[in-house]
Amino acid sequence: MVEKSHTAGLWPSFYEPLRHFGARVADWLAPASDASSDEEAYRITMELPGVEEDDIEIAVQDGVVTVKGEKSDSREEKGETWYFSERQFGSFSRSFRLPADAQGDKVEARLKDGVLSLSVPKAKPKSPETQKVKITRG
Repeated sequence: MVEKSHTAGLWPSFYEPLRHFGARVADWLAPASDASSDEEAYRITMELPGVEEDDIEIAVQDGVVTVKGEKSDSREEKGETWYFSERQFGSFSRSFRLPADAQGDKVEARLKDGVLSLSVPKAKPKSPETQKVKITRG
């Protein structure tokens, strides 16, 4: 007969705060985003201050547009009696599922003043075509 250790129940509760730590860090590094649409396109904007164009990768696969990149932002201030340095480094990734009428192969991207703007054109609705059905005898 195996006896349960009294500490066995302690470990899961001890590690519980750390269990989702990686997801929380990823959320913290994930850039703030907005999504909207109009008659012509779906639009996604993301705040990417300090991120260079060469550090951003945009891909579309299976109806999902994914923006990946690397943040490396730093700020340093010095005074006569004080010093302050603040840095943010890390990778980020955000994915957005595109609606069925989005033309994922025609995504356009623009980076200006630390804001990435994506535009995904909507497919024009096809006008319904009438097809005649031939009747066969017999």
